[in-house]
Amino acid sequence: MRRSLTLAATIAFAASLAAGMADAAPCKDAKGKFMKCPTPAASPGRCRDKTSKAFAKCGAPNTEPVPMAAKATPMAAKATPMATKAPMKK
Repeated sequence: MRRSLTLAATIAFAASLAAGMADAAPCKDAKGKFMKCPTPAASPGRCRDKTSKAFAKCGAPNTEPVPMAAKATPMAAKATPMATKAPMKK
């Protein structure tokens, strides 16, 4: 019983090491030196039909990617418009 438990733990440990090595392989060049990993191509998240503007499966005929809204920076999220600020007291 003790040997089978030790064997199972050893196999699980070896499998976890092999999974980690598989991820690092694409970031090495032909000589085995590490290099910067290429960034994956961004795929459109959602698509819509050009005529009805309803959501559709990407790649279908007459579809276009939905334009994404610009992400707000942390500084812009805290800023308040000047029109909504209270007047300054003297």
